[in-house]
Amino acid sequence: MEEIQGYLKEKAKSVESRLKEYMESPEGIPETLREAMTYSLLAGGKRLRPVLTLATAEALGGDEEKVLPFACAVEMIHTYSLIHDDLPAMDDDDFRRGNPTNHKIYGEAMAILAGDALLTQAFGVMAQGALDAQLPRETALTLIRECAVRAGAEGMVGGQVKDIQGEGREVSLEELQDIHRSKTGDLITWSVRIGAMVAGSGEDELQALTGYAERLGLAFQIQDDVLDVIGDRQRLGKPVGSDEVKNKSTYPSLLGLDSSRERIRSLVEEAKHLIMAQERIRPDRLLAIADYLTVRDK
Repeated sequence: MEEIQGYLKEKAKSVESRLKEYMESPEGIPETLREAMTYSLLAGGKRLRPVLTLATAEALGGDEEKVLPFACAVEMIHTYSLIHDDLPAMDDDDFRRGNPTNHKIYGEAMAILAGDALLTQAFGVMAQGALDAQLPRETALTLIRECAVRAGAEGMVGGQVKDIQGEGREVSLEELQDIHRSKTGDLITWSVRIGAMVAGSGEDELQALTGYAERLGLAFQIQDDVLDVIGDRQRLGKPVGSDEVKNKSTYPSLLGLDSSRERIRSLVEEAKHLIMAQERIRPDRLLAIADYLTVRDK
């Protein structure tokens, strides 16, 4: 486990170094907006999504330098979603990654605009990355279009809507799984798929990696549900017990903690099996990341 934690930290540093460059380079950004964007984007965190992008490309023999811009775009989109999720009109959270949330420092209007700017910049970073990597036109357009779908109304944003509408009532297990797959799972799935597409995967490898990512995304969110019940606030960097306060249905509330943990283990094993069956995929890092998700405490 120490080896994969070291790998995660190493790749997270690569992502953060490039993200810092992206925040420093554009001219014409109002300074307060730049500060608000940078505050959340460089606030640390697991960087799981961009690391998955890099690890997937690595598993297929891809060039990290070519895929790094896309990994950074993933993190920009993820950070925008966190800034907006924390707003009073949404989850109304005061802390994120151990620090005051963006709107607590810069105000609600600037937090909204910082999120908007990060989302928009992500598409510019992807477009430039596709040009620099000389990706085939069809590949570049496909991955950018898929990002719009998975991060938008049909994916992550739609999942957030379903999550809000589920507050205050008990949703079925099927509804909850649908919420998790879109709200959290779609961006994780895209993180893996974009790494594969940039690395030039074949259709069989892409399908196997997609199945891996879909199961990993659901397992990740179930673990978040579990940690909201038993996690340590200092380790998580945010309050625990918020799901119960908001009367939100979760896997622990519907199945109990033991069954939720068993579901995580089952999903991870399914995910691992899918990529182990592909000869062209070097799965070691992806397998270790999957195992790490079952024991993470933040």
